[in-house]
Amino acid sequence: MDLKEKTLLSSKVAEDKKAFDVVILDLKEYSSITDYFMICSGNSTRQVKAIADGIDENLSKKGIWALGIEGHNEARWILMDYGDLIIHIFYEETRKFYDLERLWGSAPLVNLE
Repeated sequence: MDLKEKTLLSSKVAEDKKAFDVVILDLKEYSSITDYFMICSGNSTRQVKAIADGIDENLSKKGIWALGIEGHNEARWILMDYGDLIIHIFYEETRKFYDLERLWGSAPLVNLE
């Protein structure tokens, strides 16, 4: 599964779990740590966990395992590292505070449709 397929699957699973404000940033020209950031939000810590669990379960079924997952216990900001794709799932208030879209504001948005 290539990067775009992995990202598309992850974003569809997030949307199925009612994530909102799903944004994908292309960081290939801006960072050596990853190619894409996917950022999304949930309305509660329970929803944030459900989004993360759904993504992890669906990617695992395709033979893709996270290199690391951080923040699952607190579920205010779950970071899922898949190498070329890093997924940030935020509780809404936490996303506003860290504002990663502004931090990486020069990175272009990815449209997978």
